[in-house]
Amino acid sequence: MILNPPVLRQGDTIGIVTLGSPLEANVINTRINMLNNMGFDVVVGEHVYSRNGFLAGTDQERAADLMNMFQNEQVKMILPARGGVGVAGILPYLDYDIIRQNPKIITGYSDITILLNVLFQYADLMTFHSLMLIDFTPETPGYNYSQFFSITSNLTPTRPIVNPAGIPLVGRVPGNVTGRIVGGNLTSFIGTLGTDFEIDTKGRILFLEETNEPINTVYRYMNHLKMAGKFQDCIGIIMGECTGCDVAYGKTYADLINEFVVPLGKPLMTNLTTGHGTYKTAIPIGAMVNMNTINQTLTVLEPTVSI
Repeated sequence: MILNPPVLRQGDTIGIVTLGSPLEANVINTRINMLNNMGFDVVVGEHVYSRNGFLAGTDQERAADLMNMFQNEQVKMILPARGGVGVAGILPYLDYDIIRQNPKIITGYSDITILLNVLFQYADLMTFHSLMLIDFTPETPGYNYSQFFSITSNLTPTRPIVNPAGIPLVGRVPGNVTGRIVGGNLTSFIGTLGTDFEIDTKGRILFLEETNEPINTVYRYMNHLKMAGKFQDCIGIIMGECTGCDVAYGKTYADLINEFVVPLGKPLMTNLTTGHGTYKTAIPIGAMVNMNTINQTLTVLEPTVSI
């Protein structure tokens, strides 16, 4: 049974953790002030400000912070400071039974997507590909906040996933499929293939996004997923943005989709504004979703939070 975490309400307590790369203290503090001004209380993990080279503390320390937030009855939502690298390092140190017994909202993208999918697979917890602490600034588009709160604070049983006005979803390979949605950052998933924590795409709708990789590298990662059977197992594919992905050898991201993804023959939707782009659609990892690439619609078919 998939666990929907309790709904987030104004005045609730949000737990801040740093699970991958470190973030400057002044950036963390200004974002926490933003949350306070929005009406939330904040609890900060012991190692949020830690630095261990390119990691925010040891794997065990970062994992302990996350487990403490799941066990803290006051905390209603867990908000990672950022992604970066290293999130996979905490996975062996998590207690998935305790997490299952204490379902809570947890959101993020980038390297956090490894954790989001593993919590769905190992703890049956619906998680959210949405904002991180670093995104809580006055400059963040209102669309991003509306997406974030619609998925964490709205009890409606169905919800369309829509891009901002003027940015259409694009159906590329026709089909109408229903299944649980998984996915996120391509690079992060490649790092867990062949481990106990690799993404399970069997019978799922798989969405992917990427950032700051040349297209030949994106091709390499996509082909790795293909050889690992992840495209064969899935029932549909959503290709999000590839922000800052440089043309390589004359090939673009659009070329990669046309020449590599379309021939896979799976129902395919493109142009979803997710992850590292300016606009961030909120995706409930583990939710039952209908993808109709003929009508260009993507619809969540069940509540994402509970009372």
